[in-house]
Amino acid sequence: MSRKRVVAAAQMGPIARSESREQVVRRLLALLAEAKGKGVEFITFPELALTTFFPRWMMEDEAELDSFYEGKLPGPAAAPLFEAAKAAGIGFYLGYAERFVEAGRVRRFNAAITVAPSGEIVGKYRKVHLPGHAEPQPDRAFQHLEKRYFEPGDLGFPVFEALGGRVGMLICNDRRWPEAYRVMGLQDVELVCLGYNTPLDHAGHEPINVLTGFHNALSMQAGAYQNASWVIGTAKCGREEGSLMLADSMIIAPSGEIVAKATTMEDELVTATIDLDMGRPYKETFFDFARHREPASYRLLTERKGAGDMLPPVRGAGID
Repeated sequence: MSRKRVVAAAQMGPIARSESREQVVRRLLALLAEAKGKGVEFITFPELALTTFFPRWMMEDEAELDSFYEGKLPGPAAAPLFEAAKAAGIGFYLGYAERFVEAGRVRRFNAAITVAPSGEIVGKYRKVHLPGHAEPQPDRAFQHLEKRYFEPGDLGFPVFEALGGRVGMLICNDRRWPEAYRVMGLQDVELVCLGYNTPLDHAGHEPINVLTGFHNALSMQAGAYQNASWVIGTAKCGREEGSLMLADSMIIAPSGEIVAKATTMEDELVTATIDLDMGRPYKETFFDFARHREPASYRLLTERKGAGDMLPPVRGAGID
């Protein structure tokens, strides 16, 4: 039975701070309609797809901050997207800011969900690797305060059934961390969906900033190849409230090859026909984890968070 699927990265241009959710959803609906006309079965929308990238500002007013978050989805503004996607028989990944109260405490996460063509939410992910700072940094034109406005994700890196295969999710900075892909690779993931909002000045070091596009592709291509999985990376991009953000939305094969890529910094649908079986030969040869991995040699990965002292030589290695 064929497991070929037509998928899309639904890149978005900038969202103004004054743009309402209803206006944003109309843009998402236009991309959905285009996708339907092209026979697309699944769409990956960007990180924080319903609002501007609000962590660029310091906000002390709780009501102002809360206006950027969603409660349970679909809310009234997003409902038309869920309804139209269900009517079209198209599944999708959607990034958003999640807020809820648990045991009297406000919880906030940078989150994403995967919605099946039936309209059912089949997976949720909360961003684990939060970049930036918890406090404003001096001499920066734009802040990056994700550590202030979100908690690190607490759901791990789940993989779930969708599209007739195994699907996982990441968000933006997660793409730089090989551990994130590998945890899903160990669950036999076949498609990783990933939305991002990446300012081109985020590193604060010009020699790094100019390589933003290269690093974006490098990390996703490596994650795809090393785990024999398809990756769909989707940007919200362009000059948003003065901050220039990376485009380069792309669809990457388990070979690590880019098979489709955006050519604009605006709303743009990037499509490809993917075969979920393409990764199988890689998983049976180079990346046959059961045959080739040696977890006992990687213990430091979970025992230590930051770089530290060198490990002592192993006794009996001939260098005592």
